[in-house]
Amino acid sequence: MVRLLIPFVAVLLFLLEPEFSKFSPIHFENYTMYLVPRFLILYLIFISIYYNRKRAVIYGLIFGLLYDVFYIDIIGLYVVLYPIICFLAGWTVKFIHQHLIITTVLAVLLVAVMEVILYEFFLLIHLTTMPFDTFFNGRLLPTIGANLLFLLMLGWAFKYLIDARLLERERSMI
Repeated sequence: MVRLLIPFVAVLLFLLEPEFSKFSPIHFENYTMYLVPRFLILYLIFISIYYNRKRAVIYGLIFGLLYDVFYIDIIGLYVVLYPIICFLAGWTVKFIHQHLIITTVLAVLLVAVMEVILYEFFLLIHLTTMPFDTFFNGRLLPTIGANLLFLLMLGWAFKYLIDARLLERERSMI
């Protein structure tokens, strides 16, 4: 049962991201914040670190393609970025401790890198004209904050779910 729970959570997060993006932008007096939920890639990073890097890269390919097809008009952008981010997370964890706090910081940093790459790509093909300081203050920092809050609330649940799957796999091998 736990075996199917990991992909089910990924599908659920894939479907929830656009629902949470409806809360963005948030307008204050002269300031606008854009919160971009990146729940799925955060979950895939946790899979890459705590479970299996190869499986996370495969999930990244599949969900990246689905994200490209359903949410944006440029095929190939997320199908490349998601697996690269998962690979980097799995590769980086070879050199650092797999503590939940360190994993959370790493995941947020990788999401920030992904956001900057997306911004630079959209700037390159002229889909955005937003200056970098506006992007940094109005989109990157609020996105990092919102996704960090998400991980602080559910990061332990991701780790528990993945650990339960690892225990189930070990039991089946005996």
